[in-house]
Amino acid sequence: MSCCLSITLSKSKMLSACMRQVVRRYHNCTGKRKYLSDMFYSPAKSKHKEEYSCKSHRLLLANDIIYPCHSGAYYLLPFGQRVLEKLTRVIDDELQAIGGQKISMPTLAPSKLWRKTERWNTPELFKLKDRAETDYCLGPTHEELITDYVRQLHPLSYKRLPLMLYQITRKFRDEMAPKYGLLRGREFEMKDMYTFDATEENARVTYEIVCNAYDKIFKRLNLPFVKVAGATGNIGGKLSHEYHLPADIGQDQLLICEKCDFGLNKELVGAGDDEFGKHCHLKEINGIEVGHAFLLGTKYSEVLDACFVDKDGNTQVTKMGCFGLGVTRIIQASVEVLSVDDNIRWPEVIAPYHVCIIPQKEGYMADKFFSMANDLYDKLDSLPNLHDEILLDDRTQLTVGKRIKKANEMGLPYIVVVGRKALEEIPLFEVIETSEKRTFFASAEQVIEHMKNIQTV
Repeated sequence: MSCCLSITLSKSKMLSACMRQVVRRYHNCTGKRKYLSDMFYSPAKSKHKEEYSCKSHRLLLANDIIYPCHSGAYYLLPFGQRVLEKLTRVIDDELQAIGGQKISMPTLAPSKLWRKTERWNTPELFKLKDRAETDYCLGPTHEELITDYVRQLHPLSYKRLPLMLYQITRKFRDEMAPKYGLLRGREFEMKDMYTFDATEENARVTYEIVCNAYDKIFKRLNLPFVKVAGATGNIGGKLSHEYHLPADIGQDQLLICEKCDFGLNKELVGAGDDEFGKHCHLKEINGIEVGHAFLLGTKYSEVLDACFVDKDGNTQVTKMGCFGLGVTRIIQASVEVLSVDDNIRWPEVIAPYHVCIIPQKEGYMADKFFSMANDLYDKLDSLPNLHDEILLDDRTQLTVGKRIKKANEMGLPYIVVVGRKALEEIPLFEVIETSEKRTFFASAEQVIEHMKNIQTV
């Protein structure tokens, strides 16, 4: 009799577990709830064949954000893709607020345009031929294509200027020594904006407007950026500024004034610009370049004949600017400068998820804890700022401690534990703020009220 009872109880537990899984699957398919057990994970970590080159590289690999494909190229896994999409929205918000309009240009660029601008022999170009033996390159940047497009708009009235066109697309550069994960690769996501003005004075105004938008982007991300004078390099032009995140692994040496906002890339010293630092108290730091602005003038528009018609009916050459942001580079650079120990710390607005709910481990009243976790999930998900920002770690075969550790390592800003205190007369939930290293207990209503103030994209 006891044997039969034992078998019956065992079957009952199995049935209960199966039913929970069916319910989870149903809700996941309908988009209602997101359970961690249903999330895609990378292959075993032991299959990573490359060594970590810096802290952020290690953390992104260990937490299923990226996975190596080949030298200088990475898979961006679901958590990483969410971060990319959120960062893209932040960039779109600020650039469209100043009049930027988003487009998408071909990756394949014909060699004839690059030959006209005398950049065809740039060593970083990936070159290829089609079946008709026509030469192309995979676009590392798009000055040639966008300028040729504007040429075809002729006659372009001065009334339509300034034009501010940008894209966020995959770029390709034949990097000699790829390293540091997403910081120095051969394929990467980049935002490149190109501006066209009637006069150099107007182009400088546009230049400052875009630079101010960059400031707002990095401030929204709450990143400790510095803006410095930079070299124009292969892009060319009359004026250039770089945006950096200070970090020991940064490959640029920067000279920053400790008393004012002035700074410059050290490579400018000795190149005729060393008078910049005469009245400043400069200190040297390393930086990871995450953005660059160039005032191009007519370097491309004159060669490629991108013109407009002025108010007197005369044809004039447009004055250009170009502005880049290394989007995937920002993702890893932010992890490099914000993370602590073995735990990722994201700019909060681009964290893959904002809240992780963890019900009690399998065992005593497991169904009750799971039901309460689901109920709390639905209430939080109904908040406008947290819709689609909740993750429920339903791996109840693991201890609560192990699941807290994982959520902390992934950099999820808020963890809510449905533990024993949830069974009290007034149910209480443990709330862990990972970035602040703060823990407190609160009722469901208090948790909801507290979460109303979370800033998401």
